[in-house]
Amino acid sequence: MILNKVTDLIGNTPILSISIPAKNARLLLKIEKNNPGGSIKDRMARNMIVAALKSGRLSAGGVVVESSSGNTGIGLAIAAVEFGLRFIAVVDHHAAPDKIAVMRALGAEIRYVEGTYREDEVAVVERQRLAAELASEIPGAVFMNQSDNAANAGGYSDFVREVIGEVGGVDAYVGCVGTGGSMTGIARGLKVHNPKTKTIAVEPDGSIVFGQPGHAYYQSGTGTPAGDTVGLVLDYSCIDMGVQVSDAQAFETARYMAKRTGLLVGGSTGGVIYKALEFIHSGLIGGNVVAAVADGGEKYLHTVFSESWLKERDLLDPQIWDRLDGWFGQESFVETPRELPRLHAV
Repeated sequence: MILNKVTDLIGNTPILSISIPAKNARLLLKIEKNNPGGSIKDRMARNMIVAALKSGRLSAGGVVVESSSGNTGIGLAIAAVEFGLRFIAVVDHHAAPDKIAVMRALGAEIRYVEGTYREDEVAVVERQRLAAELASEIPGAVFMNQSDNAANAGGYSDFVREVIGEVGGVDAYVGCVGTGGSMTGIARGLKVHNPKTKTIAVEPDGSIVFGQPGHAYYQSGTGTPAGDTVGLVLDYSCIDMGVQVSDAQAFETARYMAKRTGLLVGGSTGGVIYKALEFIHSGLIGGNVVAAVADGGEKYLHTVFSESWLKERDLLDPQIWDRLDGWFGQESFVETPRELPRLHAV
């Protein structure tokens, strides 16, 4: 197939099947890092710009402003090139340097928030405040505000269509939740096809999406930090369970997947895979379990995949590798986890 523009490369991503021994289940990883911007966010970024242009909020030659940890910004930068728009990304120190470099390479203007923040503190509130301020001051500018933008969730209809076409019946979907756009759009769509599909949303330990106490965390681009509010785009009614995953569980799983399967996944995807396996082995889900590889590990080589970086932050845990060996049917596993996953019914 010969395509005409880079955004035509968005979607139709492959699925990698991983069998789970003796559990009558398979983990189906939809490789969203194969999108041109390297993440699942390419889908909704273009959809938000198209919706803004169609509604008249955004005009030809206008300016797009957004707060982003990187992936949404990359997707918006690509779409801005397609439609001849100027794009300004508002970021903080938590954004991976490689993501910022990609945005710059695509022509985006980068604005950093000011202030003193801890390394494990995400400055989402200040990012959004600055993005809204810039959009109000620049003629022809629109703040995309992905957290409250209905076109965010609407950008995942093709993801659902592709999964149904490739997999058929989906028994469970496990995904990360940040703004809630991907989780809401995918969960809604899957439940239209099969209301019995179990939908499980994974947030970092320290995020406040499901009402747990907030504290700092290192997982980038996912969850809602303390001091911020959960976005209007998140629809709790289509989510069956909300659970938390620790930084160590997420990052060690990402490293495990690289060493054991050759697949580089980002930290938030590591958390999703960890929880999907935990649920499968506790008997809470089975059959066709779908999860998205939201982005690739290539953007986190100096953090998630750096042992020295992890060691300095006390995030190395070899017991997680032993547990994963067991879940994948390796001989090094010696006992099952003593506690079931912490579930928060919604």
